[in-house]
Amino acid sequence: MRSIKISSNNGLRVLMKIDVAARHISYRTLFHTILILAFVLPFVFILTALVTLEGANKCSSADCLGRRIGPRFLGRVDDSGKLVKDFYKILNQVITDEIPGGLKLPDSFSQLVSELKNNQYDAKKFAFSLRAMMEKLEREIRESRFSELMNRHFAASSIPKGLYCLSLRLTDEYSSNAYAHRQLPPPELLPVLSSNSYCHFVLSTDNILAASVVVTSVVQSSLDPEKVVFHVITDKKTYAGMHSWFALNPVAPIIVEVKGVHQFDWLTRENVPVLEAIESHDGIRNYYHGNHIAGINLSDTTPRTFASKLQARSPKYISLLNHIRIYLPELFPDLDKVVFLDDDVVIQRDLSPLWEIDLQGKVNGAIETCKGEDEWVMSKHFKNYFNFSHPLVAKHLDPDECAWAYGMNIFDLRAWRKTNIRKTYHFWLKENLKSNLTMWKLGTLPPALIAFRGFVHPIDPSWHMLGLGYQSKTNIENVKRAAVIHYNGQLKPWLEIGFEHLRPFWTKYVNYSNDFVRSCHILEW
Repeated sequence: MRSIKISSNNGLRVLMKIDVAARHISYRTLFHTILILAFVLPFVFILTALVTLEGANKCSSADCLGRRIGPRFLGRVDDSGKLVKDFYKILNQVITDEIPGGLKLPDSFSQLVSELKNNQYDAKKFAFSLRAMMEKLEREIRESRFSELMNRHFAASSIPKGLYCLSLRLTDEYSSNAYAHRQLPPPELLPVLSSNSYCHFVLSTDNILAASVVVTSVVQSSLDPEKVVFHVITDKKTYAGMHSWFALNPVAPIIVEVKGVHQFDWLTRENVPVLEAIESHDGIRNYYHGNHIAGINLSDTTPRTFASKLQARSPKYISLLNHIRIYLPELFPDLDKVVFLDDDVVIQRDLSPLWEIDLQGKVNGAIETCKGEDEWVMSKHFKNYFNFSHPLVAKHLDPDECAWAYGMNIFDLRAWRKTNIRKTYHFWLKENLKSNLTMWKLGTLPPALIAFRGFVHPIDPSWHMLGLGYQSKTNIENVKRAAVIHYNGQLKPWLEIGFEHLRPFWTKYVNYSNDFVRSCHILEW
């Protein structure tokens, strides 16, 4: 062991004994140490300079500087958080500024990145370009969505080629085939049409294929089809084709009567003022058949609101066939109870128990639509149908009153004849016409909601499931359990735009082997 003496300038002697393994110290070791320091120190200098440029000069201690340099030196630095914050600051600076008029936008994101790489942007110009590209994309997506809704509206309002062919072929058959225009039902069964010992269904439609599905689904679901009578009401132009279909395709043992609106003596202008109002009011025809975008500010309208406005302008709402149900007591004076069905329903369960429901003196047995599992479909109150800024509406109606559904209703005609429902219905129709259709927009349900106030008896929701024509997320298990499923909405099952996963519940009742169906290529797409 060696003792090394170290002397200070002040004369004090400090003796330090150091244990040194002399054999481990050599000039070669010293040389290697100096060589390593020669390589490391320049990197330390560069890193220190970078940190200083980025704000390290704010550090007041070696400890602070070490914490900043250390991770970089060890390769463990993560600048993502700081980069995001810096990027946010840049974007926030241009979010309210006006985009420069002469700014040329890249055609794609890859072009933007390429130009950025070639130093064609400073930070602010890059932020403006990114914002302009995003806003352009949002506009294009919005315009595309509105175009889709318009196309869907036109598709829903038009008649598919196959259905048009079917009507023409059957009409021609009516004039050339004696069996196609034979009496329905046969003379010996005419007394059944007014017998209250049978279950009477009423269906109002100009869609032959849809009518056949409704009737066929009732036949296959009924436990006692011999006691079922169907009254199919159609318009004058469809009458021959509708009659031909049921004459050539009997659905025994169910009894079917086909009748055109022109064959009801009671349906005169005096008794049905809505006829004259619809035919003579130019505003109504322009509203339903005119420019469906005129007067709508798309920049302030959501796609969902726009879709609702389009649906409200469906031409079917000015058809007498859509108003016919309000005249059932007069059209069937001998009947006590009927079930009225829309043409876009399918019956999956025996409906005869509906006639046994005690309506407790009410007129209309219907499901309420203000409560249920599906909040979109089953969340309807009066405020969803009426304009409560209109003084007459605000005075007489409650916005939170529960709505109910058309589509499958059990009507007590005896109780109905004791009320003023039809008179009330006509009064509110006229008031809406006077108000230039500003009290409500959507179809025939709103005036019925008013006319039947106090006369509706809620029935179990399992009888009638709604929304299959606009709710894509419909629960399939619920569909299978429902007695009646209703394709209300634009996406009807006979249209190409209908939901594929919901269509089979309807198409299972289409007779694809029928010669007319095959020759018209029904539902082939």
